[in-house]
Amino acid sequence: MLKAQARPVHLYMEANPNPNSLKFVANFMLVEEGISFDYPSATSAENSQLAKELFNFEAVERVFIAANFVTVTKSEDAEWPEIQNIIRDHIKKYLESGQSAVSASFDKDPLFDENDSETVKKIKGILDEYIRPAVEQDGGAIVFHSFHDGIVKVHLQGSCSGCPSSTVTLKAGIQNLLTRMLPEVKEVQAEGV
Repeated sequence: MLKAQARPVHLYMEANPNPNSLKFVANFMLVEEGISFDYPSATSAENSQLAKELFNFEAVERVFIAANFVTVTKSEDAEWPEIQNIIRDHIKKYLESGQSAVSASFDKDPLFDENDSETVKKIKGILDEYIRPAVEQDGGAIVFHSFHDGIVKVHLQGSCSGCPSSTVTLKAGIQNLLTRMLPEVKEVQAEGV
């Protein structure tokens, strides 16, 4: 995991297709490229002090950390203009203190497993090369779950979780790409949505 250092922190906010999520982008990497951490609740944030602190805000329902950004999903009844600067200032102050956004390390690449079949390796490669960068632009991630009988199952994370346009992204984007590139793939489904 990347070790944070006390440094000047610049954060800007980006909207994304999910109206309940806002992406807070830093001027440096928070976690290693291609790795993401999704915290759907305060109890799931064991390895992120930053996420734990963000859940102290009543309006925060989900925290997602990847690359150089933190995506925060708010409750339906909260309004971004009322809370966005408070959340941005908290993230900025936290990062300025030099603390790591996430305290986790991996002995091996969590995305790839040498025991995967050739088809699964190809699916993961396509997801990582073609889909991950585009989805991260919108403050989220789509992570491989399983492949069986032509069906690829994925987890939606960050702003993708609960996003009104995630079904369109899943079917029109990801499914079309995977079925075109790998004839053994017939369908893509979201797991745990």
